[in-house]
Amino acid sequence: MTSLTFLGATGTVTGSKYLFDTGKSQVLVDCGLFQGLAPLRRRNWKQPPLDLDRLDAVVLTHAHLDHCGYLPVLVRHGWRGPVFTTEGTADLAAIVLADSAHLMMEEARQANEGGWTKHKPALPLYDADDADRAIRLFRPIDFSMSRRVADGVDLEFGRAGHILGSAWAHLTFGSRGVVVSGDLGRPAHRVLLPPQQRPACDALLLESTYGDRTHDDAAASSLFAATIRRTAARGGSVLIPAFAVDRTEVVLVELARLVRAGEIPDLPVLVDSPMALASLRVYRQAIAKSWPEIRPELMNGEDAFDPGRLAELSTATQSMRANDPHEPSIIISASGMATGGRVLHHLKSMLPNHRHTILVVGYAAAGTRARQLVGGAREIKIHGRYVPVKAEVQVLDAFSAHADADELLAWATDGPMPATTYVVHGEPESSATLAERLETEHGWTAVIPRDDERVLI
Repeated sequence: MTSLTFLGATGTVTGSKYLFDTGKSQVLVDCGLFQGLAPLRRRNWKQPPLDLDRLDAVVLTHAHLDHCGYLPVLVRHGWRGPVFTTEGTADLAAIVLADSAHLMMEEARQANEGGWTKHKPALPLYDADDADRAIRLFRPIDFSMSRRVADGVDLEFGRAGHILGSAWAHLTFGSRGVVVSGDLGRPAHRVLLPPQQRPACDALLLESTYGDRTHDDAAASSLFAATIRRTAARGGSVLIPAFAVDRTEVVLVELARLVRAGEIPDLPVLVDSPMALASLRVYRQAIAKSWPEIRPELMNGEDAFDPGRLAELSTATQSMRANDPHEPSIIISASGMATGGRVLHHLKSMLPNHRHTILVVGYAAAGTRARQLVGGAREIKIHGRYVPVKAEVQVLDAFSAHADADELLAWATDGPMPATTYVVHGEPESSATLAERLETEHGWTAVIPRDDERVLI
């Protein structure tokens, strides 16, 4: 009998970890960092919540830190097993993990030098060597290809349409099958094709990030354009804290469309994130190679990501100049939740100025600076000091790469009903709303698992 233990992403959107144990082998699906509130982040520092001597393999659904960012911790504790991914996830996770290690090391250095740490000294959760060793464990496999990943455990990936390489994972244990949704994308994604239909399964793990709301794409696009026009008219610039992987690409494609349609002025667009630029190269390569995830209309020979006055800022000097642009501009910088990276320096410079706008274009987890801005904070703390919020703050959920509630339900129910659906990867209200809709509208057995809960498949 196979068991499943929920080691993360229960009651929160972060820290995805699902441990499957057949008695003969163990497979961990996703290996994510906890992010956001301090009690969650502290969990990253505890002893790994599983016996690494018994862990045979890790499966990654995609390259976001809340799904892959804990992997170097396992490596730091001595684990050396295979990590199964898609090709796109392997390419992007290599960038993400290296950048995560760099930021952790840099933040520890700055905290020690600036004296704004309670720890003596502040240390990174992991370093560049740990990330490099983790990256070397990747074993890419193609979509729709069945692969034996451990004794009695077979894996097949299906396209999830969330970011490049993202997948739902179908695991079979003899006659029993489980589908882990990972993070599901949207039919309206501007770069990627929609998620593929899931196969029949005995149990379904379904994400619920936006389980209590829907997206209005037409209204969001109009608001996006109006916000840019309004900010430029008062001589200000628009700062977009954007996830370096996928969100930057989606925003660039939309900006290019709006410029061509004459809906926004032709402003300089500055991409200021080494990780975003590395990710952009992977996306351009995927288009050049006609990867099956990419929307065919982007494969026309033009650079889909260039709105016209695109500037890719690679050096710290270029980044600092962007803090005080000589003309209205659009700055896209990571991290998307404003938890670290170059965007913090832009926020320090731009937040106190009423001419500027901070445009939040994706999910903001509880406890992050982006969530504070969304909640109307009058000041936020950056690098040990409080910065007043005088700039306009605008929120556009429809730019999220996450499926909304209706899209989650449509994907989940487009197939035979599982015996049990476990609603995960959502804040409590989102998970509860989605579980209730599954039960009342479709008659499903939908369960919200508890942290560390163990069930039989």
